[in-house]
Amino acid sequence: MKSRTWPSHALLAALSLWQMGGRMNAQSDKRAALRWLEGAAVAPAFEAPATRPQWEQQRQAIRAQLGQLLGKLPPRPPKPQAETVSREDRGDYWLERFQFDNGAGAVVPGYLLLPKQTGRKFPAILYCHWHGGQYDNGKEELFKAEHTPEPPGPTLVQRGYVVLGIDAYCFGERNGQGPGGPDEKGGNSEMTASKFHLWTGRTLWGMIVRDDLMALDYLVSRSEVDATRVGATGISMGATRSWWLMALDERVRAGVAVACLTRYQNLIRHEGLKHHGIYYFVPGMLNHFDTEAVVSLIAPRPVLFLTGDQDSGSPADGIRMIEASVRPVYQLYGQEEKFQSILYPGVGHEYLPEMWQRMLAWMDQNLKTP
Repeated sequence: MKSRTWPSHALLAALSLWQMGGRMNAQSDKRAALRWLEGAAVAPAFEAPATRPQWEQQRQAIRAQLGQLLGKLPPRPPKPQAETVSREDRGDYWLERFQFDNGAGAVVPGYLLLPKQTGRKFPAILYCHWHGGQYDNGKEELFKAEHTPEPPGPTLVQRGYVVLGIDAYCFGERNGQGPGGPDEKGGNSEMTASKFHLWTGRTLWGMIVRDDLMALDYLVSRSEVDATRVGATGISMGATRSWWLMALDERVRAGVAVACLTRYQNLIRHEGLKHHGIYYFVPGMLNHFDTEAVVSLIAPRPVLFLTGDQDSGSPADGIRMIEASVRPVYQLYGQEEKFQSILYPGVGHEYLPEMWQRMLAWMDQNLKTP
């Protein structure tokens, strides 16, 4: 039997089909997260420029871009018209309950803890509560040791700080105060608030940060506060609120963010978008930059990140990329030691006692001395 000779064009076609099949099999084996990333026009990793003047120009552009991405936020009044609802003697400190209208259809309630000493101004800390799906908690986290080794509010005020905390959208007294009305609470309320703000050209995250900025406006207006010594801290969502605040506002002079330093592209690669709520996402952000560009805006002010390397919401490889990008920016100021990030091996989404002690020491070191 004679062997059959294939025409050259037929051989090429067969080879092409075989190669295409191989590529399709390889593509089908690739994780969906990577395919989604490859199919999108995401920004490259941020790199620090060579000189400080170049960076100062770039940081203005990044901060302006962030403002646009957060949406058409209503302008903040020069000073919130805060109303003191009550004042209570808590033994070694005063507790004030206050509220202010945020000028965007919401009343923001908060707590202010004041040392009893008089005759001097105190450093202050804006404490940002976490999420955790605990919509009834909000600012009440100040007085609990559920997610922190000690109740943050009393601990900090007893160390000589004025402490302020507010309820973020959908939390605490604002749970059930969204566009769906009082019968809609928790995750449903958060989802509705996100939809509403997107329809009005802004983001829920932008509105959360805007309220925090208004809380900062009120905090520095208090006669008891030294406005040059204000810090911000929190765990989880509270951590992210803290470092975004530092990135957007120079008045926050020091910060500690616990259990949430997320590089967004790495979160996608680890198939971890499910670990963060809808409030967290800013449309279009990855068209411009990732987390490292935002964190770089904090330089040269002192900031400390404390994260477990098993925290599924903050992949460790992403944290290492952030560190590698941000440190050169601090080096431009000769202040590399002011940026610290610690990864705890074998630790998940939690606030260890050692982290707590580091937070207290960092605040004392950077805010207690004028």
